[in-house]
Amino acid sequence: MTAQERYSSDSIQVLKGLEAVRRRPGMYIGSTAARGLHHLVYEVIDNSIDEAMAGYCSHIGVTINADNSISVMDNGRGIPVDVHKTEKKPGLEVAMTTLHAGGKFDKSTYKVSGGLHGVGVSVVNALSERLDVWVRRDGEEHHMAFERGKTVQKLEVTGSAKRTGTRVTFRPDPEIFTEINYDYDTIANRLRELAFLNSGVTLTINDKRAGLEQNELFCYKKGISEFVQYLRGSRRPLHNKVIHFATVKDEVEVDVAMQYSDGFSENVFSFVNNINTHEGGTHLTGFKSAVTRAINETAKNKGLMKKVSFALSGDDVREGLTAVLHVKVKEPQFEGQTKTKLGNSEVEGVVKTVVYECLGNFLMETPSATRAIIDKALSAARAREAARKARELVRKKSALESSVLPGKLADCSLTDPSLCELYIVEGDSAGGSAKQGRDRSFQAILPLRGKILNVQKARVDKILSNEEIRTLVTAIGTGVGQDELKLDDARYHKIIIMTDADVDGAHIRTLLLTFFYNQMRPLIEAGYVYIAQPPLYRIARGKEEFYAYDDSERDEYIKRLQNGGKSKKGTIAVQRYKGLGEMNPDQLWRTTMDPSARTIHKVELEDASMASRLFEELMGDEVEPRREFIRNHAKFVKNLDI
Repeated sequence: MTAQERYSSDSIQVLKGLEAVRRRPGMYIGSTAARGLHHLVYEVIDNSIDEAMAGYCSHIGVTINADNSISVMDNGRGIPVDVHKTEKKPGLEVAMTTLHAGGKFDKSTYKVSGGLHGVGVSVVNALSERLDVWVRRDGEEHHMAFERGKTVQKLEVTGSAKRTGTRVTFRPDPEIFTEINYDYDTIANRLRELAFLNSGVTLTINDKRAGLEQNELFCYKKGISEFVQYLRGSRRPLHNKVIHFATVKDEVEVDVAMQYSDGFSENVFSFVNNINTHEGGTHLTGFKSAVTRAINETAKNKGLMKKVSFALSGDDVREGLTAVLHVKVKEPQFEGQTKTKLGNSEVEGVVKTVVYECLGNFLMETPSATRAIIDKALSAARAREAARKARELVRKKSALESSVLPGKLADCSLTDPSLCELYIVEGDSAGGSAKQGRDRSFQAILPLRGKILNVQKARVDKILSNEEIRTLVTAIGTGVGQDELKLDDARYHKIIIMTDADVDGAHIRTLLLTFFYNQMRPLIEAGYVYIAQPPLYRIARGKEEFYAYDDSERDEYIKRLQNGGKSKKGTIAVQRYKGLGEMNPDQLWRTTMDPSARTIHKVELEDASMASRLFEELMGDEVEPRREFIRNHAKFVKNLDI
């Protein structure tokens, strides 16, 4: 019988309850690695945040327990425990065991919700080895327990309760997740963000794991105004007071905070119902349009454009701007399950009107701040014109057409970008080894001389006047900058930073990442940027050799050679690599460039707001934030050249 003949209704599987979640967890939480693991925490927190947005919750606490389980508690109304009319089960059990079940679908319960398109706490239950829920409401405390999504302890009253709220404790299933190890900073950053977005709500985190004990409390009375100050970091503000306005129009709540600084980068972050919309959407389009119009009209009305023959562009008026836009929408329409782009067309007009009117009023009422903002925009416009000329030197060309590339870029023979890799290496020595050791069909090599410009401190015209950066941009082929970069023109879909395993190499890698983040961020968002991990040690005795990537691996190989090595003669030689040039081409290929054996790490952008702050902290003009960072993190350093 053929496969076609065997295909009948019996071939169609019906997965009951939460079976589908356990069968295909990646469809619901993205991955079964660290990102998916932390997504479970966010799903539970989001339920509590929905209570806070509805005005019923003022405190949310997260605890990382000693066994790496998670507890999330709130003082909201408590999940309903009465029997559901159609499901004939307690509301708590329905919420925990049924996909797409929850109060957020009922607008009389939640006017706005961040989890409407989310996977829900039922998915957390399905992917947990054990989940316990305690609910305090109606004067009683109730408890239920589940294992891998199935009820193992029915709803029972465990005592009396004077207050209301919910506590969920879950232990992720080791059968699902590759590693269960929560990162304190990742969760803390999300809680801090939520505290900024929900003024007055207190969020706490407490890590009880042995040797990792720490805790923090986040509460911001001024909400996103404080968020803007936090994100601005050490950059000097052009006006002391944060521009902040919040209003409701056509049932859309618009909350905006913005402040200009003397920096050159633009940091505008948008949120919908507490969800970070990384890809923007209609609300962000309306915001940008309104800012451009308001500043242009104010500059014209105040006679500040008399000597200028052009209008200020969006990039001009947003240079040095740090802003947070948070809208609350009753029926948000997100593009895709990841909820990173808002699609509601009506929101654009609402945001555009609100921002234009409110920002326009501020500009008319504060002449000193207005003059500083417009002067900076005019300066940015002049730099833009200089940058336009500089960009002409780095437009996409083939290696043969460019007068810069010959002698630097050793290109590959394949032309399909999805198959091609570009290795960015430091210096001619490492470049020579990489060129000889590579697979010429799909691996291109671009050696850079010395350390590139720190773009955190420079305008785009200065950036593009740097020879090494021009060479890099031309090789990649996409152009540079928000308006100019065309991702589809990328000549390589793997851009691999390969630097020496020493302090200088780490600095060069950081400078390159700063450049990619500030000027070519779509490459990172598309997953095109990687970091190579060359070995730190070569351990050999006789004809046997091993390569180790950290001290523990080195010690393991030494022990192996001492006890069970094939070579019985000779001493064990341990070589510490400080530069890629110390490896011969064959060694470099086998350890760092061979796709079947190498280790490369994809650069991923999980939290853009925190990333922007960190880049400014580490790469900006102010020294004190760097000193403080070093002071706080010195104890975590593993490899330090002396």
